[in-house]
Amino acid sequence: MQHTATEPQRLIVAITGASGAVYGLRLLQVLQQNPQVETHLLISEAGVLNIHQETGLRRKDVEAFADVVHPVRDIGASIASGSFLSHGMVIAPCSMKTLASVAHGMADNLISRAADVVLKERRRLVLMVRETPFNLAHLRNMTAVTEMGGIIFPPLPGFYHRPASIDEMIDHTTGRVLDLFSIPHQLTPRWQGMHGTDNSRS
Repeated sequence: MQHTATEPQRLIVAITGASGAVYGLRLLQVLQQNPQVETHLLISEAGVLNIHQETGLRRKDVEAFADVVHPVRDIGASIASGSFLSHGMVIAPCSMKTLASVAHGMADNLISRAADVVLKERRRLVLMVRETPFNLAHLRNMTAVTEMGGIIFPPLPGFYHRPASIDEMIDHTTGRVLDLFSIPHQLTPRWQGMHGTDNSRS
């Protein structure tokens, strides 16, 4: 994909009704501070309810962090077309319903349609799927999306960096997602290898 030096990196961010709305919110907060990235936000109706349940925020509070907001029913929006140039899309979090819609190419709302466009244009699609345990339908849908070129990214916390708070755990996961789009950040230290390990041979 050809981009000019002054053209912003467009990233589509969708928030659905799975638990973990804070991941989409934190992603938007970080990207708002980056003038090189233009965010296009979608929030499902279930996502709105879950945002309020988990964070106490309203739709307008979250939309304020995005550059452009698209109604989830607006199938005629710019991001519904492959001619809209973007660097990809993140669904954070991604419900099993949305996963199934993407896996089967249903394009029944703007979230799944935008994801379908990203896949067909061979751009990067990251689904932060949130459910546990998985049943066979979930696993097969994740396999289907992976075979189409998407990335399944369950927001599973790592502990090797010894997080001292939930915020640090969220930032570590958010940083890993940004890495997938080569977007620079300072959210978490890079792994430098194990310290204090004796690697000598006896």
